[in-house]
Amino acid sequence: MKKIAYFLSVMFLFTAFAPAAMAKDVKKEKSELTAEEQLRLEEINNRVEEIKALDFADMTKAERREVKSELKEMRAEAKAMGNGVYLSVGAIIIILLILILLT
Repeated sequence: MKKIAYFLSVMFLFTAFAPAAMAKDVKKEKSELTAEEQLRLEEINNRVEEIKALDFADMTKAERREVKSELKEMRAEAKAMGNGVYLSVGAIIIILLILILLT
């Protein structure tokens, strides 16, 4: 039974990391940002600098939460412009849980 569990966990591991390994081998040229995307990226950078300059001690909890969610949205948008390949943390956690539960 343990051999089957180890075999399945290794297979899940290879399935999770195989796309990332293949993506590293493929060298694709970075596409230049369009003028609109460059402008939006500059707006995001300016807004982040404004947020860094804010005094969080004077804010209420709801305002801080709102600023935090705004930063998360801008970060996701900036990453989407980068066209990168990422392995999610959730996938890694699920793989680890499967390994722990099967052993």
